Amino acid sequence: MASAQVVYEHISNTNIYDFLDEMANQKYIELNDVIKPYSREMIYDKLKEIEKKSDGNVISLNKRQKKELNFYLEAFILESNNSSLKIEKHRLFLNKRGTVALALNPPGLFYKDSTFTFALQPILGATFSSNKNGILKHTWGFLSMFGYVGKHLGFYTSVRDNDLNRVMVKPQYFVQTEGDPFKDGGEVKGIQYSDARGGLMYSWKWGAVGLVKDNVQWGLGYNGTNIQSGRAPSFAMIKLQLKPVKWFEFNYYHGWLVSAVVDSSRSYWTEGTYRAVFYPKYIAANMFTFYPIKFLNISVGNSIVYSDIGVHAAYLIPFLFYKSVDHTLNNMYSGGETGQNAQMYFAISSRNIKHLHLYFDMYIDDLSFSHFKKKDEHNFFSYKGGFRVSDFPFQNITFTTEFTITNPFVYQHKIATQTYTSNGYNMGHYLRDNSKEIYFALQYKPVRGLHFLLSYTLGRHYDDYSYAKCALNPDCNLHTVPIFENLKWQNRQVRFSARYEIVSNTYVYFEYRYQNITGDESYIHKYTPKYYWGKTNTVTFGANIGF
Repeated sequence: MASAQVVYEHISNTNIYDFLDEMANQKYIELNDVIKPYSREMIYDKLKEIEKKSDGNVISLNKRQKKELNFYLEAFILESNNSSLKIEKHRLFLNKRGTVALALNPPGLFYKDSTFTFALQPILGATFSSNKNGILKHTWGFLSMFGYVGKHLGFYTSVRDNDLNRVMVKPQYFVQTEGDPFKDGGEVKGIQYSDARGGLMYSWKWGAVGLVKDNVQWGLGYNGTNIQSGRAPSFAMIKLQLKPVKWFEFNYYHGWLVSAVVDSSRSYWTEGTYRAVFYPKYIAANMFTFYPIKFLNISVGNSIVYSDIGVHAAYLIPFLFYKSVDHTLNNMYSGGETGQNAQMYFAISSRNIKHLHLYFDMYIDDLSFSHFKKKDEHNFFSYKGGFRVSDFPFQNITFTTEFTITNPFVYQHKIATQTYTSNGYNMGHYLRDNSKEIYFALQYKPVRGLHFLLSYTLGRHYDDYSYAKCALNPDCNLHTVPIFENLKWQNRQVRFSARYEIVSNTYVYFEYRYQNITGDESYIHKYTPKYYWGKTNTVTFGANIGF
């Protein structure tokens, strides 16, 4: 960490993440993209590194890339160490105490002096979609705020109120949209809900620690990730980041999940109203990232979802292997299930060949080497791998190929309070277990801010299996159930989108999506919003300020 202030830029702001990815693929910067979101300071530092190399003729940016760089340097100007903030054409007031500015890029009201930085920005957006099954409308809005105090303290918060005329997201749906925390009253009755994110981080030159409520995306991939996808509603966590040397980085968090499992002993009636109380549920997760050579990252980590023992001190120790901790904390001879739910991660990302990003990661839910020796047995693994070629052989064009394979029972658990979920939403891959996906994408950026994307996705889900039921059945072997045998749900999707970033965080976009959902009718109804049943041609228009 080159700087000492941390405010996180949400993963929804895809353009800046995509630009940094392109620069990393060109070998202009090094990037650890297994951990997201990035901090605004980290983004600004990478932009300044690119600018310095470009000015020194160490690297050569094309016309569009130079404009992108200047655009984002202006958008992240608050992260500059210069206390005399200057936003050309939009400055309202400047004196010895600091600068107050009402700006259009980025849009908002800003203040900066040598001690305090503050930003207040609007959130406003709307999308309108139409296909043979009807019309979909989604509007949202309110405010976001962030700032810095001194050289070490960063804070941020945002509130976004949403209004949809149809329910498009449920925990069981195979969609990549971020989940909402509320149950619906019916498929076409619509829903209103709000989401609050924010945090307070204390940081120094090589580390940061704090308390945040935000989305987490761990893993590698361009069409979602399979370790932690960020799809679950934001939850509160203690967060720690360390990078004491160039060749090593460490990330950890301890989170308070929402079990959505009612504790009947603590629930009660009061004046005719039933007060449902959920069982507490927690997660501790860490990731160790090593840089053995430039442009090569190797990451290993583990996590544990636990309940019924309160917040345990052992899981507040960031560097532990939590499965072994679980073995010592719980008496396995007590005659019942007392253990917790542990996972392991592995990821490798290589940009050693200019223009080419090669990546592979694994989510390991259960591992036994004995299963490798037997042809008809399998472990509980989810794999994701692929490659992306940027600006070769033609500039401003990117091509991506990616696959995901997830074995049966991955992400499941026989105890409801220990599943790999929050608010009922799986924290891993959106297709969950016993599924496959292949993804191809061609992206073209003709000018600054304008992105065209043409993609093809083939998603397949096979037989549903229940970990809990199989574990109770002596005739059921979890590691020998048929894998990828009976295709039950399939989505063939071709998508074309055009998106333009007018000023920072302000977009207009258009999308055409051809989608053909086929398979067993009960699976289609269970896993697909009614709006996408069958063969559909969906046209979407939208615009937004902020996220």
